[in-house]
Amino acid sequence: MSFQYCLNTSTIKPQPLLDKVRLAAVAGFAGVELWLNDVYEHVGRGGEVRDVERALADHGLIVPCTIALRAWAEASEPEYPLVLEEARRRMDLAARLGSPWLVCSPPRAACDQRRIVQRYADLLALGREAGVKPTFEYISFFGSVSRLDQAWHVVQQVGDPEATLVLDAFHTWNGGGPADVLRQIPAGRISHYHFDDAAVGIPAGQQTDADRVMPGDGAIDLAAEVQTLRQIGYAGTVSLELFNRQLWQQDPLDVLRLGLERMRAYLE
Repeated sequence: MSFQYCLNTSTIKPQPLLDKVRLAAVAGFAGVELWLNDVYEHVGRGGEVRDVERALADHGLIVPCTIALRAWAEASEPEYPLVLEEARRRMDLAARLGSPWLVCSPPRAACDQRRIVQRYADLLALGREAGVKPTFEYISFFGSVSRLDQAWHVVQQVGDPEATLVLDAFHTWNGGGPADVLRQIPAGRISHYHFDDAAVGIPAGQQTDADRVMPGDGAIDLAAEVQTLRQIGYAGTVSLELFNRQLWQQDPLDVLRLGLERMRAYLE
């Protein structure tokens, strides 16, 4: 059972988009998980979407997932149609880039869970029209859905067999919650896996994105999580996803080569 190693481009965030694609290929990754705002910025600076398509094709990279849809659950009723219009634009762009999944982020503040469930169902229906599957994520320092068990509850409550979640080692550890939840989730309900570690010396529940560290340098028992993934039969795509400003200041190719080495050490 083998995984496909991918790069979430936040790991080398300061680099221009086309350089991120090139560096991922040079380092040996099979794919890049793209942020759609990076694509928008590239176009805003005078580039074109086909530049990104060409770079992906030239380097033979897949796009396992794209990020992100935001503000869809908490939008007011008058705003919601506009939010859906933007969601459709992002879905169309994700589909054009060959991405099967588009991440749906939960609200930052507390939000009615019934509204989250209903609106995620709306996104799934819209995604079927666009040819992209919206996938739900949990964010450990947000006030709405911060834990893996809460995200799995949303996915189950939707009642749609295409409802899935994005697994994230950092958010699972930082968010807390029941320890055995991952064993209960069918592998087919996991769209993608974000691989990362958490800083030593800062308690779980108090860390943010900037506290993620290179796998193997932190506090998370990644070996145990990978073992659980194998037990439930997950063998999909995995992205190195870091937001560490110290790593951003280093040679990006050195960072990526080390990251891929660490991923292989755990996942193989």
